[in-house]
Formats: sequence, C-alpha cells, structure tokens
Amino acid sequence: MANTSLCFLLLIFVALVTQQLSPSLAKPATFSQDFHITWSEAHIKQLGNGTAIQLLLDQSSGCGFASKSKYTFGMVSMKIKLIPGDSAGTVTAFYMSSDVYANRDELDFEFLGNRSGQPYTVQTNVFALGKGDREQRVNLWFDPSAEFHTYSILWNRRHIVFSVDDIPIRVYKNNEAKGVPYPNSQPMGIYSTLWEADNWATRGGLEKIDWSKAPFYAYYKDFDIEGSTNGLAGAVTRSNNWWDAPSYQQLSAVQARSYRWVRVNHMVYDYCTDKTRHSTPPPECLAGI
Repeated sequence: MANTSLCFLLLIFVALVTQQLSPSLAKPATFSQDFHITWSEAHIKQLGNGTAIQLLLDQSSGCGFASKSKYTFGMVSMKIKLIPGDSAGTVTAFYMSSDVYANRDELDFEFLGNRSGQPYTVQTNVFALGKGDREQRVNLWFDPSAEFHTYSILWNRRHIVFSVDDIPIRVYKNNEAKGVPYPNSQPMGIYSTLWEADNWATRGGLEKIDWSKAPFYAYYKDFDIEGSTNGLAGAVTRSNNWWDAPSYQQLSAVQARSYRWVRVNHMVYDYCTDKTRHSTPPPECLAGI
C-alpha cells in the first residue's frame, strides 16, 4: 500500500511539472466579465473584487450562474471549495450545456453532498443530442471542502476529459463511427448551480438534507475559459487552437496511469457495468481509453 501511494505521488508530481510546460489556460477575468447570475441573485456574493464568489443554499432557494458566451470546443476550469461538514442532500454542479433542452448536449460535474466523515462523491455525465444516462461516480481522495481544488473539462473533436487537479477521472471518446452521438454540433455555455436534491443525491435519497445546518456555502474562483466562440463545432474543419493539437487528442502516458489509478481505487459506480440497466454494455463502453 505504501509503494502504491508513493508511486501515485510521483505521478502527481510529474503531472504538475508537465502542466507548467503546457499552453497557458488562464484567462484573467472577474466573475462579472465572463458570467451572469441566472437564479436567485441574493444568494450569490462576489468576493475579492469579483475574483471569487460565494454561493448560498437555504430553505428559501439555491442559486446559479452562467457564462455570457457559448463555446465550441476548448477547455474550461474552475477552482471550487465545496460545502463543509454535513452536506447530505445538496448538489453543487458545474457543467456545460447547449440551449435546446430536449436535444441538448451537456457535460456534467455534480458534487454530491455527504454526511460528515464520509467521502465526497463527484458524478459525471455526458449528454449528446438529448441522450444522457451515462453516469459515473468517483469518491474524491481528499477533503474538497478544506481548500480549493481545480475541476476542468477538455472538449475537442476526439474526446472529452474530466479532470480533478489535472488528474483525469473520466474520458468519453468520440465514437460516432460506431453510431454513438457525440457533442460536436451545438455550442455550449458554462453553468453552475447549488441546489437541494435530497431525493437522490446522497445514498440514493436515503440521507435527507438537515436544514438545521443551513445555510450551506460553496466558493468559486479562477474562472478560466479557453474556447472558440466562432460558429458551430461541427462546422469547424480546420483549427490552430491548442486543444486540437495531436498531444491533446489522447491521454499522455502519465495521465493514463493516473486515470487507471482513479478507476481502480476510487470509482464507485459506472453505468457501463450496471447490468440492471444494461444487459449488454453500450457501444461506447467498449472503447476503453
């Protein structure tokens, strides 16, 4: 066990060094430059001259915000500090979505609240042309309420990569050749919400929200977006954007090892292996990484 932990620490170190050599993803901005409040303005407070925000959930309301622009491929990341203590029944969501709900493309990070002392679970999901039901859940290997951590989505023509502190936790390949829809024809905006979902969020709804612990707070900062705002993603055939470079079309060797470590040690649910839902795994599940 000690050797496994040491090896993983070395992987993280190499990943961080590699990150320093990659294109700069930071686009300095305040919250108000790139985002607007979509829901319950009184429950969102700007901090540090707009460089950070506080989201609040109480019995009267949750809240949410969205980007002013929509993007066609690229990378978006945010640093988030989640609700501390007893957060059962709450969901803090960070996601991308297109406009038309019934036929939408959507890429989800959903942080599922917990009872004190239990690990935080992050659920990811991918919708393409309105079809979702591709949930995976990972227990985070740290306390995400103690300090800020970086959550990012890389989206290009080849694959979608969900990462936590630059460690991939989910890869969704473009398998259109196998008849699987892929999000590449609709621009997507960036959204975040804090809301009550105690009918399903914690242990399938068994753990209800404890309103005596309210109000609940989540914090965001470093709103980094690098993406194309020109035209439909599916209409773009040539690009000089860094996320279309060959090195971003697949995981590096270090990323692949980190990804396997997460799946072996921290994945707690995968729709691909849920035989009650799928007697035969969906075709995209057979592609691996």
